[in-house]
Amino acid sequence: MKLSFDGGWCATVTDDPLHITPRFTGDSLDVAQYVGVKERERFLSHTFGSQDWLWDAPDVLRFDPDSRELAGTEFRMPYVSANAETVPHVPVLPEVRPGGLRADEVRDFRHEMCTVLCRAPGDAVLACFRDLDVLDRPLDACVGIAPDVALLVQDGTVVGWSITDPARYLTAAHTVPDSGSPSAATRRLLTECLDLVTSPLVDDLVEGEPAALTRLRVADEALRVQREDRHRADALLSLIATYVEDYAT
Repeated sequence: MKLSFDGGWCATVTDDPLHITPRFTGDSLDVAQYVGVKERERFLSHTFGSQDWLWDAPDVLRFDPDSRELAGTEFRMPYVSANAETVPHVPVLPEVRPGGLRADEVRDFRHEMCTVLCRAPGDAVLACFRDLDVLDRPLDACVGIAPDVALLVQDGTVVGWSITDPARYLTAAHTVPDSGSPSAATRRLLTECLDLVTSPLVDDLVEGEPAALTRLRVADEALRVQREDRHRADALLSLIATYVEDYAT
């Protein structure tokens, strides 16, 4: 299968997905080996593809220049965009088929971040799409490029991506997630934090609605006193930190 990305850039699906544990910070989903800012800079300098620049933040897909194989990805969550939309359900997705990517040519390109977030009950799956028009027609394929991470394909074009069990992969930036299963409290608070940073609840926070502010303060306190799953709880604290600072104090 050949897949098209933005700018007419193409890659071919292979039999070799990435064997890298995803990292979900709440603001982004990263599939990469680096564990620090300097390592990330070296990674970008030794690969090619789509990357972020000053004042520009597309999705990042990087490829090895020798093999042209996918080396890592960074997907931004739609709710960090001013024109983000949230849909309270995930459309029917095709069966995920594991596969890697091989670039058809060695050149850089730009792949726009998604603007639509679809959430399954309990946030067991998060699916992100380019725009609302994609939801009008069924998808053709889901290519599993890494554990629980898939590219969503429509008419041969990559129109989004998905993460299954995002609570399992919660972590701070550049940090490998804990290997154990997330606690029930962490799963519940992930859903609450996602509610708080997406419409309509985030609009109520900005407008100073008392009920929304109370939910923000309660979530912040619950995460601070949670004893189990501390690394995941800290990741969720970082996700809502700006809202706590701006509206809850």
